[in-house]
Amino acid sequence: MQSETTPEHLFGTLEDGGLIHDSNNLLGVILGYCELLKEQKDVPESVHEMIVEMHYACTSAKVLAERLLASSRPLESLPVAFHLNDAVNRIATLQNRLGKNIQLRSSLGDDVGMVCADPRQIDQVLMNLLINARDAMPNGGNIVIETTNVDIDETSAQQYPSLKRGKYIMLTFSDTGTGMDQETKSHIFEPFFSTKPSGKGTGLGLFTALKIIEQLEGTIAVDSVPGSGSKFTILFPRCEKAHDALPASQTIPKCEGTETILLVDDCVSLRRLLRKILEGRGYTVLDSGDPDEAFRLATEYSGPIPLMITDVVLPGFSGSALAERLAAGRPETRVLFMSGCNASLTVPSRSLGQDYTFILKPFTPTDLLTKVRELLVPSEVSR
Repeated sequence: MQSETTPEHLFGTLEDGGLIHDSNNLLGVILGYCELLKEQKDVPESVHEMIVEMHYACTSAKVLAERLLASSRPLESLPVAFHLNDAVNRIATLQNRLGKNIQLRSSLGDDVGMVCADPRQIDQVLMNLLINARDAMPNGGNIVIETTNVDIDETSAQQYPSLKRGKYIMLTFSDTGTGMDQETKSHIFEPFFSTKPSGKGTGLGLFTALKIIEQLEGTIAVDSVPGSGSKFTILFPRCEKAHDALPASQTIPKCEGTETILLVDDCVSLRRLLRKILEGRGYTVLDSGDPDEAFRLATEYSGPIPLMITDVVLPGFSGSALAERLAAGRPETRVLFMSGCNASLTVPSRSLGQDYTFILKPFTPTDLLTKVRELLVPSEVSR
């Protein structure tokens, strides 16, 4: 009899580096074509709206994969104005990953405003709370996420002395788990403190959440009793800016060139997209999915190849090894490494610098074209 899949297994499958790498390749294809479609001048408004929604959904999938893979790793902040309820709704889609004995419910205020933050960081905070709540309910239970607007005035400021007076959004995250005693509560936001068995937690989840919230000039508090579950209350400053689902800054820049680029990636659909993007900006592209063939192309090509774009993980030998072989005959060729994993895990640090740099998959055409010009002509692109 086949055993029921446990929550630990469901969350753990995304820790497989190959799975994340392949998933990020596919997400990169979708993101790239979304932006190319967005640039088309004859796209009807109704179709454009669907493209924006596709882009948003794909970006959300990328964010959730990142959070599941590395829930304790802080992200560089890229703040925009967005509805906090959107973040809660994204997390709510993980109900089927919690197991049948855990129910996730949300009660969201209709008029809840926006926050000015990096959506990925808010997802990171919610993901950390979700994982902790799941682990605190080994026999099942309920999780409830609620949002509402609140005003901090002279009276309520006494309850939240670290906050400025003004308009906030209150998010409460409650579970019916094992709860915590006073001694445990006093340490949960400290780095590396964990009540989980060895190997089950880093002790950085709530510490990271606290730092993100404090960076936003908000606050987080916890109310918990042993045997009666826990309730986390977070206050985010409210933002009055208009929501922009696809910021104008993501418009593909006019990073054009005539240089020849060697493109190496064994994901055919992604390689086809990248070639289309590069050739659309005037570059000549030599491409292959096999490092041996790519090396042969470079050897037989009579003209200069100022740049190679290569995946780190390739069949046969790595992109790093290919770069070393290529450098022996073409020392002028600079390299843009690509990977669905963190650069520190895939590219030796000594390789990164003026002639070698890294881009994390999935990336947009904007990201790619900017990186290409940074390597080819650094003075053209401000760092």
